[in-house]
Formats: sequence, structure tokens, C-alpha cells
Amino acid sequence: MKAFVFPGQGAQFVGMGKDLYEAYPSAKEMFEQANDILGFRITDIMFNGTADDLKQTRVTQPAVFLHSVAMSKIMTTLQPDMVAGHSLGEYSALVACGALRFADALVLVSKRAQAMQKACELQPSTMAAVLGLPDEKVDEICQQVAGHVVVAANFNCPGQVVISGTIEGVDTACEKLKEAGAKRAIRLQVGGAFHSPLMQPASDELREAILSTEFFTPTCPIYQNVNAYPQCDPEQIRQNLLLQLTTPVRWTQTIKNMIVDGANEFYEYGPGDVLKGLIRKIDPNVTIG
Repeated sequence: MKAFVFPGQGAQFVGMGKDLYEAYPSAKEMFEQANDILGFRITDIMFNGTADDLKQTRVTQPAVFLHSVAMSKIMTTLQPDMVAGHSLGEYSALVACGALRFADALVLVSKRAQAMQKACELQPSTMAAVLGLPDEKVDEICQQVAGHVVVAANFNCPGQVVISGTIEGVDTACEKLKEAGAKRAIRLQVGGAFHSPLMQPASDELREAILSTEFFTPTCPIYQNVNAYPQCDPEQIRQNLLLQLTTPVRWTQTIKNMIVDGANEFYEYGPGDVLKGLIRKIDPNVTIG
């Protein structure tokens, strides 16, 4: 069975999507539609901007989403049996399986990016990558940090967890994690504590937009970040998406569940190939397309 997966923020690169725009009229049409919806020419930044231009959250998230959806629509004649996306990539996955219209999803992604940027500005916060400890140990140590917000935010693959919280909380947790045997516990160059309780203001701001957007029955199950389970009910998909910004991305469990349910071929659509590497670490026996 074929699984389509979609990357999140961080996969962007200068020039992304230009080849699709120039080679495929349907891609060009989609990109120009995105320019109109967003109210600025995101294609100019994607194709010709600097790395710093592309790192702006209001640009990065729509850019990665746009590139991912265009690739999945244009670069393949395959149809997925199941889909999943990492964080922001969940919106790309929702379009790929027909649960959201492209235009509606792009509007949500743009609002999500702006809401997250505002939440980042409310309180200094950060994230850190932790290598070489079991998921349960990282979770346990984060819970032991008193007086600060710090949580396990991304369970990416065995031995790789990202933690998220206040700067003091993350720094304290990193020290404790190193003492517990982590090979590395290093701060990431990000502007905020994504997938933590500190994103509650962003979640609140996005809530009304999600509730007022029409969701459809998907053509195949989508495995959502919040619980790693397959979902086909439009209302449950909506409810799970409402929780996404403040809860962990359970990527390891998502891929494991997809494999248990029959996935043996994985195709990543979007800039870069980060997810391919994570999937190989989760299960080296599956085929990566």
C-alpha cells in the first residue's frame, strides 16, 4: 500500500518550486492562485528571495505547503492509500486526500503562520533536539523541570525527540537530558516553542478559522499528528486539527501505525527529503519512493 507524506517548516530552500512553475502549466496556475489568495507574490520570494526572506514564518509555511501540494498533484499518477504530514505538512496531506480544498487550506496555513508568529512574540521561547534517549525518558525528564514550561514536542524517530518551551525550561531540560545520557541536546534556531502550551494563543486565534472552514470525507485515511491514528470522519479531522499547535507531533508512532495498517511504500512530496530519512530510521525495510 502507498503512503504519501508531507514535510513541515524547515524544509524550505531558495528557488523552491521554480522548476515546477516553469515546467507545468497547472503548477503555474496553482502558484499564481496562491499569489492572489495571499495578497503578495510569494513566488518571487520562493524563486528569487534570500534564505532570510524565506525563513519568515508568514512566508515559510505557505511556501512549503504550496510546493508540497503542487508536487503531489503534478509529479505523480499514483493515488495514496493513506496520507500523513509532519506539523504544517498535515495541511498538505489534508488537500492530498481531499479533506480540504486547496484554497481553503492555503488560507488556514497563512492564518496559522501569522498566529504562530504573534504567539512567538508574546514570550521568548525555543526548541531543542535531543538525540540518543528513548521517547519515554525525554518525556519523563521534561515533566521533572519545575517552574518552567517544557514538553516533548516532536517524536521524530527512535532516538530523536524535539523539546519545546521557555528558554529557561529548555536549557534546564537539556542539562538534565545530558546527565541522563543523551548524546546531544542542542537548541534549534527557531523563533518559538511550537507544539507546546505556549502556542495556545495561536491555537485560539486559528480556532475560529478552522471551525468556519468546510471539511470533506477524505478519499483515504489521514493519520493525524495529535494521536497518530487514521481518521476519515471530517468532524473528527477538524477537532484533531484544533489541537495540533499545542500537542506533540507523534511522527514515529504515525509511521509505525501506517506500516501496521499495510503501508510498504512511502512517497515524500515537498521540498527536501527529511521525512525519508526519518522513515528509514523508523523501519529500514519499507520502500521509499
